[in-house]
This record gives sequence, structure tokens and C-alpha cells, in this order.
Amino acid sequence: MNQSPLFSDGNVTQPLSGVKVVDLSRLVSGNMLTHVLADLGAIVIKVEPPGKGDELRAWQREGMSTYWLAYSRNKDSVELNLRCEDDMAKLVELLTDADILVENFRPGTLERMGLGTERLNALNPKLVVVRISGWGQTGQFASKAGFGSLIEAMSGFASMNGHADLPPVLPPFAMADSVTGIYGAALALAALHGQRNKTNASVQEIDLSLFEPLFSILGPQAAEFQLTGKATPRSGSRSPTHAPRNVYKTSDEKWIALSAGMEGTLARLFEGIGYPEWLQDQRFTTHEARLKNIDALDALIQGHITKLTLKEALDFFSARDITAGPVCDISDLLQHPYIVESNLLVDQIAPDGRTVSVHAAPYRINGKRPTIRRGAPTLGQDNDAWFGAPRPASNELPSGTRQSP
Repeated sequence: MNQSPLFSDGNVTQPLSGVKVVDLSRLVSGNMLTHVLADLGAIVIKVEPPGKGDELRAWQREGMSTYWLAYSRNKDSVELNLRCEDDMAKLVELLTDADILVENFRPGTLERMGLGTERLNALNPKLVVVRISGWGQTGQFASKAGFGSLIEAMSGFASMNGHADLPPVLPPFAMADSVTGIYGAALALAALHGQRNKTNASVQEIDLSLFEPLFSILGPQAAEFQLTGKATPRSGSRSPTHAPRNVYKTSDEKWIALSAGMEGTLARLFEGIGYPEWLQDQRFTTHEARLKNIDALDALIQGHITKLTLKEALDFFSARDITAGPVCDISDLLQHPYIVESNLLVDQIAPDGRTVSVHAAPYRINGKRPTIRRGAPTLGQDNDAWFGAPRPASNELPSGTRQSP
């Protein structure tokens, strides 16, 4: 790994400047992983099949590859036919001085390509290889397909998501892939840190399934089932651990989310809506009691909110320091004061000339967001840079991209 300062200058946060990543993945999991690294300044070389590129490019709205624009900024794109000997030689060339390799083929594919552990050790013993698959590299499930929708169903997530009297609900976005990608970025950097000071390094392989990261964030499901003999039921927007917590409709047909699981917040809620005596009511004195009597509790809160517009309800709860907020959709968020003030959206010009908003890096380092150094690349845009003419300076910002503040 090339050593570099945390900042490339006084403004731009690029802690991974000089780190070289080769991305052989497709769709969301690997793209999310390398998206995180690219935003932090890593050189990410996206290797794509000729003609069509990453399947993520085909996820389009109104003829625009919106997912590609959102998750492939700050990356390079090269077209390589990995069934062609000459192009495989170019891939090997990229790997000889790479820091991280990311792939999400079915287990065994990398070996069949001639890039198993022994070969990679001979090429570049300090390489970190992140291998993403549905079910991991070994075991009876390793050869099975593992798309995110299957994982979201089989992990336990769908069974606890939705309302009790309605079917289980899969998420409307690539949840399993996204969680895996974020885990993968952390693991890749941890392994890279471990490689840094080794004198006799060998390739570090990270076996990362889609299943295990999603299962891990669902909380103590196993422990609770062992204690109670019951799986977590679907409960809509209610929480299985505390109450009240739900969404409530206002008089102007809007929705407000409210959570009052802490005792002080609950006291201010009961007093504010005119029922201070409920603080001594045995139905509501503990979390477990409130969960058992949640219908009565929700009915009381809904009865109060029904009389108020969204603005009146928000003002009412804000004045009493009660945790409540509006249920927003993207039309609300595009003009939301938090997003505007924090510059969380930046403009990007698509190859067809249309301008759309994409999210900036969702964090700051010493008060600064990492910059968007370039927009998402067109297919094979950087073949000449890597395999022909000299590559442009890494800090060059092509036209069509606006830096995030």
C-alpha cells in the first residue's frame, strides 16, 4: 500500500489516496464496497465485460442508469474479456501492484480463471482479496445461487417485516447487498492495515457471504427465541422491545413517527396529551406492560394526533422535547433543510447531458466531506489510460461533475 497523508491538501479528505483496488464484481454488493473506498480516495478500477458492462448499468429509470451513477463515481472503467488470453494478461498486470481485489463470482470461478490463492501469492503476496458470495466459499450451500432477495427472505428479515395480518415484506432496495458491501469495505481496510507491516506477507482472503452480515444486524433473534420459544412477529412500525413507537396519521392526511421508549420522554408525552395519571397505571409502568397493552396506548396517542395537522403535531411534540418527526418521501427530502444545509446531495451530469442529484459521501472527516473527483465512467472509458496512453492525474476533475463541499 502506498503511504499518503490523510489529506491531499487543506480541503480534500482522501485518506486512501494511492490505494489501488481492482473490482471484478457485478451489481450492488461489490459496487457498494468499492464505492465506499473510492469516495475515500482509493483508485478503483472497475473491470467490465465488453459491450454491456456491469449489470448495474441496466438498472435504469427514464433511460438513465441511476444506480450506476450513484455507486460508480470516482471509479475508472476498463473493458476486458476475461475469456480472452490477452485481456487476462492485462488483468494480471493490474493485480501485480494492486492492494485490494474484489469479486462476487460463484465460489470456484476465480480458481477456474487461473487466479487461485497460489497464483495470487506469486503475483502479489500483499494483496487483499474480498470474495463475496451468497453463502460463502465453503459448505453445502456454497454452490447455490444467493441473490439478495433470497437472502432477505431466508435470513429472517422478511418474516419480521410488515404487518401481522399481511404477507412478509421484502425491502424495496438492495438491503442484503448494501449491508454486505459496507461490511466488506471495513474488512478490506482491516486486512490492508494488517498487511502493511508484514515482512513475509501472503494473500489475505476475506470470505464474505450475503447471508451472514444481514443475519448479524437483525439483533438477538436466536437468544430471544431460546428464551421465549417465539419468533419475532411482524408488528408493522411497532417495536418488539419498547412502546410507544409507531407512525400516526394527522388531520391533514400526513404521517408522523413517534418514539417514546425512554421513561422521561414517556412522562412528558402522557403529561402533554393530558393523561399524567397513566404514569402510575400498571398497564404502562414497564416496557413489557406497555407492549402487552400497546393497542390501548396507540389508540390514545392516535386520538390526540388526529386532531392536529402535521405542523401542529410537530410543534406540539417539539415544544415538549418528545421524539417525533414527519414521514418523508424523496420529494420532501430534496428540499429538506437538513439535506440542503449539509450539502448531502450533489449534481452529476449523466452521459446524455441530463443533470441529476446523487448522494455525497455520508460522513465528514475533520469537518470535510470527501470530494466527488469524477462522475461515473462510461463503459471502457479508461482502457487507454491503463493499457495505452499515460493515465490522467488522479486529482483531475472531468467536466460534468461538481465537487461536494
